[in-house]
Amino acid sequence: MKTIFKKDFLWGGAVAANQYEGAWNVDGKGISSADCMTAGALKIPREYTDGIVEGKYYPNHEAIDFYHNYKDDIKLFADMGLKCFRTSINWTRIFPNGDETEPNEAGLEFYDRVFDECLKYKIEPVVTISHNETPYGLVKKYGSWKNRKMIDFYLSFCETIFKRYKDKVKYWMTFNEINCIVAEPNVSAGMRISKEENRNQIIFQAAHHQLVASAKAVALGHKINPDFKIGMMMLYPQTYPDTCNPDDVVAAMEKMDLHYMFSDVQVRGYYSRKAKKYFEKNNISIQMEQDDEKVLSLGKVDYIGFSYYMSAVASSNPERKNIGEGNIIRGLKNPYLKVSAWGWQIDPVGLRLALNNLYDRYQTPLFVAENGLGAADKMECDGSINDDYRIDYLRAHIEQMRKAVDEDGVDVIGYTPWSCIDLVSLGTGEMKKRYGFIYVDRDNNGKGNLTRIRKRSFYWYKKVISTNGMDLK
Repeated sequence: MKTIFKKDFLWGGAVAANQYEGAWNVDGKGISSADCMTAGALKIPREYTDGIVEGKYYPNHEAIDFYHNYKDDIKLFADMGLKCFRTSINWTRIFPNGDETEPNEAGLEFYDRVFDECLKYKIEPVVTISHNETPYGLVKKYGSWKNRKMIDFYLSFCETIFKRYKDKVKYWMTFNEINCIVAEPNVSAGMRISKEENRNQIIFQAAHHQLVASAKAVALGHKINPDFKIGMMMLYPQTYPDTCNPDDVVAAMEKMDLHYMFSDVQVRGYYSRKAKKYFEKNNISIQMEQDDEKVLSLGKVDYIGFSYYMSAVASSNPERKNIGEGNIIRGLKNPYLKVSAWGWQIDPVGLRLALNNLYDRYQTPLFVAENGLGAADKMECDGSINDDYRIDYLRAHIEQMRKAVDEDGVDVIGYTPWSCIDLVSLGTGEMKKRYGFIYVDRDNNGKGNLTRIRKRSFYWYKKVISTNGMDLK
């Protein structure tokens, strides 16, 4: 049988520390912005409280308690055959308030144990440095990424973990879905923006701070260990024009350009002419220090990680109101696509297009860092969980990824579906909205004994990995 993917292709699974670790105040860990997010539901958005408010339910606080179950969970990942495990390091486990001069040793030791356990099973850790959580101390004291001082705090964090894990972690991503700061600055960057403030100015100035921080982290990481592979990570918002009306095509282009702004800087090392024109048209003035442009040019990433769940449609007609559900990126409904139970438009071909668009634009290795289906899985009387719908979703997307590699010549180095195990949903704070190959007995109210159960998709994905993506039946 012809092999399409490289022999060392990184088949794995993805999670985020704040959505699955739990133990939110254990062993010296400080409060993060994610710890201040209450539970929600399909039509009720999560609330971002000012600190921890008595009487509110914060599902991230306990999550699935990976912190105390990591050995058993990693053993399950090994049984599934994972080649890599994409996770993040909770910033406040290492620097509880974010501005300390010395790290919390207990936090460092926890990740030592996690990475050692992965390596024991020959599972490559892929680490996102900042994944939707900012030390709450930095939010309150400095305004989070509004403040340029955040760059130094972030680099202190990076230097600490780069040096500590330089012989255990090879693959890094600087910021998770960095472009999502545009739509969700609170979730993405822990930023609170009042109605009186100039929202666009604040968001893009904060984004600039993150882009400079990312570039400096890349340069720092390569200095500490030249073998590091340090990538970026963006949410890819595949967008189609509503019709073949040229104005709709322009509307779709402009939607995409807003997000390419972030990958252009991180991959090419500079703001594009379009980005500068966007700032000009929207009266945004990016305050740069003298060497910022040089820093960006010297801190280009080694690969592009991205998440892909769905696609959207854009129209030039302001009367078009048929908005589809989605995660952070939304658009008009596409009549040619089916939707998930949460209203997300399922578009496997969009993944092939995303891979081609990114590779044609940058000729840089790609890593599909997130791709998955949220669903309300049901346990049968015999204890089995038959999530064929998840298998169908992932199979269709892997088939398109295969075409991108085999027929289009795209260089893809890894695929880590969201997620390898059930965890707290970022969008709603629910456990009912499940993504994992492994079921965790925990409900929306925090009840359940946390038992882990292999779903049917667990065995299917194990076969996919063992055949290097060739057997998708």
